[in-house]
Amino acid sequence: MTESIESKILRRIIGKKKGWVFAPSHLLDLGNRAAVDQALSRLVRSGDIRRLARGLYDYPRKHPDFGDVPPSVDSITAALAEKDNLKIQPSGAYAANLLGLSDQVPAKIVLLTDGSTRVVQVGNWHIKFKKTSPKNMATAGKISGLVFQALRFIGQENIDDRIIGILKRKLVEKDKQILMADLRFAPAWIEKIIKKLEQKNIR
Repeated sequence: MTESIESKILRRIIGKKKGWVFAPSHLLDLGNRAAVDQALSRLVRSGDIRRLARGLYDYPRKHPDFGDVPPSVDSITAALAEKDNLKIQPSGAYAANLLGLSDQVPAKIVLLTDGSTRVVQVGNWHIKFKKTSPKNMATAGKISGLVFQALRFIGQENIDDRIIGILKRKLVEKDKQILMADLRFAPAWIEKIIKKLEQKNIR
């Protein structure tokens, strides 16, 4: 008996493990778009998957007391970027949080991109894709891009030994080498801060 598209899709989803966020475009090798959309609608109704937003789904993780667990921001942004074939770079408060420079996960996530500017609402997450310059995207997906954007958010006047100390503890030697190699993409004041990471008297 020929396996149905719905069964193939469910098998793929289960194989990706709980927490996977995906779009119909991730499944088009299993059937045409109309058939995939219909199968996903049935899987949503059966409770196997969850619809997060238009054209975006997840295979939710379950909490024994609270039910479906919200998807992580990382998994949402990665799925959206892959869906539209975009390069993305976390910026603002989100970049600072990813580096441990801020404890607060912002409700409004800003991602720099080489694509068009748009906003996606997923549950409580307000995710803005903001078109930016090629220079800002030159370090996208690298530790240097994350550090540069986090420091821009914190601001030159707010960078102190505590911030530098957190970065020193967070970054491994390879990270520091990447930062040094990419300094040409950073303003002069960030270059000075990155060079302080080599100082022994800051912990």
